[in-house]
Amino acid sequence: MSVIEEWSEFHVAMAGATAALAGLVIVAASVNIAEIVKSRTLTSRLLAGIAALLLALTVSALGLVPRIDDTWFGALTILAALVAVVFQVNTTWLIARDRSPADRAKPLKYVIGFLPIAAYLAAGTALLMRHPSGMYFAAAGCVLAVVSAVVVSWVALVEVLR
Repeated sequence: MSVIEEWSEFHVAMAGATAALAGLVIVAASVNIAEIVKSRTLTSRLLAGIAALLLALTVSALGLVPRIDDTWFGALTILAALVAVVFQVNTTWLIARDRSPADRAKPLKYVIGFLPIAAYLAAGTALLMRHPSGMYFAAAGCVLAVVSAVVVSWVALVEVLR
C-alpha cells in the first residue's frame, strides 16, 4: 500500500466536509449578496475563502485517484495551490489598498488565507522529493483551509450586518 493510499479515509472525510462547507459558505453569502457586493474587500475575501476550500477539496479528491503516485500527487497539489494563491494575492492587494479608517486588522485579514496555501506548497514539494512529511503537510493544509475559510466567512458575514 502506498503512502497516499494509507490516507484514503482522511481524503474521503475531508472531500465531503470541504464540499459541504463550500456550499454552506456560498448559501450564507447569497443571503446577503446585495450588501456583500458593495464592498470590494468582502467579495474578494469570501472568494479567497471559497478558493481555499476548493483547494482542500481538489487535493483530497486527488488523494483518492487510484494508483496516483507521489510525483503526480505532489505536482498537482502545487498546481492547485498556485491557482488558489492568485485569489489570495488579489485579496491581499485589495485589503492593503482599502483606506477605511475603521479597519484595524488588515494583516490578519489576509495572512490567514496564505496558511493553507503554504502548507499545500510544502506538501507538494515534500512529495516531489519523496519525503513522507508531504502527507502531513497536506493534512495540515486541509485543516487550515477549513479553519481559515470559516474564520474569513464568519468575519465577512458579521461585517455585512454591522
